[in-house]
Amino acid sequence: MAKNTPMMEQYLKIKADYQDAFLFFRLGDFYEMFFDDAIKAARELEITLTKRDANQKEPVPMCGVPYHSATNYIKNLVDKGYKVAICEQVEDPKVAKGVVKREVVQLITPGTVIESNMLTEQENNYIASISHFDDGTFAIAYNDISTGENSIALIEQGWDRVIHELFNQPTKEVVISSSLPESLQHDLKAKLQVTISYQDEITFNAEYRHLCDNLDDERLMKAFSRLLNYIQYTQRRSLDHLQTANVIELNEYLSLDMYSKRNLELTETILKKGKHGSLLWVLDQTVTAMGSRKLKKWIERPLLSKYQIESRLEIVEAFLHAFMERDTLREILKSVYDLERLAGRIAFGNVNARDLIQLKQSLVRIPELQSLLMQFPETSFQQLAKELTIPEDIVTLLEASIIDEPPISIKEGSIIKDGYHEKLDTYRDATRNGKQWIAELEQKERQATNIKSLKIGYNRVFGYYIEVTKANLHLLPEDRYERKQTLTNAERYITPELKEKESIILEAEEKSVALEYELFIEIRDQIKEYIPTIQHLADLVSKIDVLQSFATVSEQNHYKRPRFTGNTLQIKNGRHPVVEQVMQDGSFVPNDVTLDRNTNILLITGPNMSGKSTYMRQLALTAIMGQIGCFVPCDEADLIIFDKIFTRIGAADDLVSGQSTFMVEMLEAKNALSNATDKSLILLDEIGRGTSTYDGMALAQAIVEYIHHHVGAKTLFSTHYHELTALEESLNKLKNIHVRAEEYEGNVVFLHQIEEGAADQSYGIHVAKLADLPESLIERARTILKELETKDTSNIVEESGETSQLSFFIEDEKETISTNSQQESNLNQKIVQALADIDLFDMTPLDAMNELHRLQKKIKRGS
Repeated sequence: MAKNTPMMEQYLKIKADYQDAFLFFRLGDFYEMFFDDAIKAARELEITLTKRDANQKEPVPMCGVPYHSATNYIKNLVDKGYKVAICEQVEDPKVAKGVVKREVVQLITPGTVIESNMLTEQENNYIASISHFDDGTFAIAYNDISTGENSIALIEQGWDRVIHELFNQPTKEVVISSSLPESLQHDLKAKLQVTISYQDEITFNAEYRHLCDNLDDERLMKAFSRLLNYIQYTQRRSLDHLQTANVIELNEYLSLDMYSKRNLELTETILKKGKHGSLLWVLDQTVTAMGSRKLKKWIERPLLSKYQIESRLEIVEAFLHAFMERDTLREILKSVYDLERLAGRIAFGNVNARDLIQLKQSLVRIPELQSLLMQFPETSFQQLAKELTIPEDIVTLLEASIIDEPPISIKEGSIIKDGYHEKLDTYRDATRNGKQWIAELEQKERQATNIKSLKIGYNRVFGYYIEVTKANLHLLPEDRYERKQTLTNAERYITPELKEKESIILEAEEKSVALEYELFIEIRDQIKEYIPTIQHLADLVSKIDVLQSFATVSEQNHYKRPRFTGNTLQIKNGRHPVVEQVMQDGSFVPNDVTLDRNTNILLITGPNMSGKSTYMRQLALTAIMGQIGCFVPCDEADLIIFDKIFTRIGAADDLVSGQSTFMVEMLEAKNALSNATDKSLILLDEIGRGTSTYDGMALAQAIVEYIHHHVGAKTLFSTHYHELTALEESLNKLKNIHVRAEEYEGNVVFLHQIEEGAADQSYGIHVAKLADLPESLIERARTILKELETKDTSNIVEESGETSQLSFFIEDEKETISTNSQQESNLNQKIVQALADIDLFDMTPLDAMNELHRLQKKIKRGS
């Protein structure tokens, strides 16, 4: 085996410390990758895979990306869940002895991205850590390194709650101890599809002690230190923008498990996983990126405090009735850039001059915003206005120092204003005067030589030169011009006078650029001192933006301010906020909802496609909108402040976990029944349809009874088991309602109206017809339905509040079979035996119907 070169030895040594990451190894103008990294990167990035030392017996796989365009390649890998270690040359190759020294300067992971072009403006980019303790509790710490936000929650309800919590506040990466059980690690990957990273060191770094001022629990300290240690390990630079950790008191927010958040499509749709079609899509009329992120957080954590809810609603109502002021406010906010992420980039050291101009432009608009809020008489507006103070020193500094339209690069000059720094002005004068002198020299030489095409140029290799075409060489004086370079059609010369001036000009330019860079760093470091002030300002502006967004969308969609009156929920002409926007033709049919002291459960019947699921979802979404402080889609609303919402809506296999539709259904139902209280809202849609008719109906009834007798939660329960409507007679807090449909000329017309009482039929065959199933199939289904309807299946008898199980045959029915002959007697015995052998609980309704039809044919044939 050939011996590795010193450079490859260096690569392998560094790679050994970053086995779970692509190592971007800097070689000149490229980041190179080798061995397995190269093979995988070539596949993932669709770039050419080459070989190093191709003439050797064992050439090394190799691929690379240009240094100047590496960001897009890194983003591609990180978006796919990979990590990228950036290995740079950390000494000047000109002075290096042997192999140039290289080090990993940053480890970029899905949860630690800070570059603006790798982030989504409207979304936070969270990384989380999980810590497990001997008392069975867990702690989850969150960080968004792009904004500096830190938060932490203590989970005392077990592992399932950890999964629900992480799903509710989506994270890209989870940091855990290597000792976390493999089964739990698998659960994280399977259910959340996150990148898993390991950090076992939880000793707290004293440098960041101030971030823990709000943490008075040792468990929270350990969880937070695990996350901070990992961030320090990956970033290796200043983290001055990190904010004091905020403790998330989960009992202060409405609890939404992962099933409910998914089923209700709060921030993304189930099928397309996109914002369009979600509640967030409807409510987002924010103007700033940080406002959009704040709105998403509020939707994910609705409030339980009536005082906080009413405080938000008060501001929304004031904005709603002040159209002109709100319009002015929106115009002001359009000039406010992303202060949160600007603060992060300032601390991180990757801010440029254009970012600082954005900061200045944002800050100068804040006094206008403050003045506007002061016009409102409400106390909440006055308090907000008082807190909207800006660091005047920053504005003054930036106004004096940075030009209004600077370049992106901070190392090539042309950033600092004239007059800001005396020495810089001196260098610039030398440069400008020198260039003027060059221009004058060109004119003088043309006159002296009578060569009109003579010109003075510059390049980095030869510096300044005088260029003369070969046709005019005979006109040059021989004593002053020194040949420097020969071209095809011209010669280039220098003169002692030009060389002397060149030295002055280039030295001034070089020193000017270097000094500008130093001054920029000084300016950036001065602004660092104000990062907490900028972050507080960002928080206030984002809240104002969300509240004006609520007012804007409430005005556009005719939402009403809800009242929170206690234990009675009464919605008049309620609407589904998303569906009515998708329809956009005004055809959405509004409906009332009443759940009061006398009614906890609404049992909803009606045909498929009639709107049962929409009716259920719109109640949950209305409740959530109210509890985040937004007006709601209805004519009038008295709402309950729910502590938890549970949903079982829609059918979907969990293929990753290997669970069937019915198992998912049962798990979601179990989660609701185990955790709901009498202050919760439960939505259950078609429970039991994933198994046989007998099992399904039995489970559905048992669940309804359990909620009624033991849970007491407000519940909407939709079903196709019409037999369950008899429960209204035995369960005093259950009420039947149905979605109205009419049959017209053989077709069903869905009216989407909720009315009291039970539905008279399910219209299943009509729905099949709407789906354009073959006409022969539809006719056969009608025939079978008539045959079934001639049989008495009404033996669901109420006995002591319980319902007996549905049977296809009347119990104790006496069949009279002719015994005129031995043949008929034998047939009777066969039929009876066949009936006795049937295992109804292992049959679907269709299997039972087919078996019944077969036996009936036997009787008719007499054989």
